[in-house]
Amino acid sequence: MDYVIEMLNIRKEFPGIVANDNINIQLKKGEIHALLGENGAGKSTLMNVLFGLYQPEKGQIRVKGETVKITNPNIANDLGIGMVHQHFMLVEPFTVTQNIILGNEPKTKTGRINIKKAEQEIQELSDRYGLKVDPSAKIKDISVGMQQRVEILKTLYRGAEVLIFDEPTAVLTPQEITELMEIMRSLIKEGKSIILITHKLKEIMEVCDRCTVIRKGKGIGTVDVKNTNVNELASLMVGREVSFETEKKPAQPKDVVLSVKDLKVKDARKVDSVKELNLEVRAGEIVGIAGIDGNGQTELIEAITGLTKSQSGKIMLNNKDITNKTPRKVTESGVGHIPQDRHKYGLVLDYTVGENIVLQTYYQKPYSKNTILNHKEIYQKAEELIEQFDVRTPSAYTPARALSGGNQQKAIIAREVDRSPDLLIAAQPTRGLDVGAIEFIHKKLIEERDKGKAVLLISFELDEILDVSDRIAVMFDGKIVSSVKPEDTNEQELGLLMAGSQTTKAGDSK
Repeated sequence: MDYVIEMLNIRKEFPGIVANDNINIQLKKGEIHALLGENGAGKSTLMNVLFGLYQPEKGQIRVKGETVKITNPNIANDLGIGMVHQHFMLVEPFTVTQNIILGNEPKTKTGRINIKKAEQEIQELSDRYGLKVDPSAKIKDISVGMQQRVEILKTLYRGAEVLIFDEPTAVLTPQEITELMEIMRSLIKEGKSIILITHKLKEIMEVCDRCTVIRKGKGIGTVDVKNTNVNELASLMVGREVSFETEKKPAQPKDVVLSVKDLKVKDARKVDSVKELNLEVRAGEIVGIAGIDGNGQTELIEAITGLTKSQSGKIMLNNKDITNKTPRKVTESGVGHIPQDRHKYGLVLDYTVGENIVLQTYYQKPYSKNTILNHKEIYQKAEELIEQFDVRTPSAYTPARALSGGNQQKAIIAREVDRSPDLLIAAQPTRGLDVGAIEFIHKKLIEERDKGKAVLLISFELDEILDVSDRIAVMFDGKIVSSVKPEDTNEQELGLLMAGSQTTKAGDSK
């Protein structure tokens, strides 16, 4: 069998941790090969070894049968290996073309950069693979899904035959995910080979040929996707049976905790984003907000949490007005916030895990006295929460930046849930997480509800909204356009409501 890539007995260590323990993966030409594992299982590390970002302690890499030493990404590029990273490596003020040619600029005879030629080549590549990217657009003006296509184009422009996708759907809307699957299929038709790092089982079943599973740094095995199923893949990944249905008793809603009346908020471009919106969340219930990204959800959360000012309307928490209060005042009044962008709003990446866990409380006793931090108390608390929330980290002193995405998310959830706020806002709480972590986080949200807390869940994953919510508020064009019970609706009907259609009445179709 001819393999385009073989990684044999790869071992990669970091201080105090073996990230890859003698792992094997072999990629056939023209296949989409999934690399499946929990957050922190060592998937990205293994691919960073292949891309030359890390050097392995042991093992060998073969490209088309030849043993190679990949000491940096330029060598990987020369060997036809390209990587689309989970967190994009793009310069925001630059255009698409400037980003793609960076470090590889075509020159005119006089030695100037030939932007025209580059734009033409990029347009041709974009058309050939159905990427629909505008070469002259600025990165800061295009959607996350488009930015990812720019990353794909960057690898193709450098002549990649093997593309590594690292969690490519973690930041995409459902529509963008469907489009990405099509792009992957067209890449394969053109003779490329793909390694897809993921823990989304539905995507593996839909688009992959084979799947290699790794668990806690060890290779578990490779399976043909057509001969397996979602349940088998889940248990291979986490080492136990996983429940895809969240178990919960019917909600017992009590008094109104959050009341939003006639709220108006402008977005960053000063355009009306939330338009006279009304919403209530009661103690002891989870209200899910369903909506296509860009319909005002972000601005609604930012207005409630004090991150942005509202133009008019009222936000009440337990009958107290918290409209346009500072984030700290909102937090102290009893609001917990799991933000949708964990890097931008959830963590200080260069702080330790312990410091991040007390970000909301560091100025209070016992963590500080007379403005002097009490590190003993801070790290004692951190150790407790790390254990309780299964945050996989070498220690509480590890910088948050060094943790996998899922473990960063668990640290944020530990911090917010531990304060047991009256209102817990969970925005995309499971984005980019594996089935085991998702199951854990859903349980925590339901525990808070059962303690009599109000939970507001915002998610683009419709199965999550249907599974976890007690009531679903559909948001379209800055307003709540419908309120339905999960048992009285389905994904199709919600999809129509989210797109602004009022043709179906909630409850007509099960």
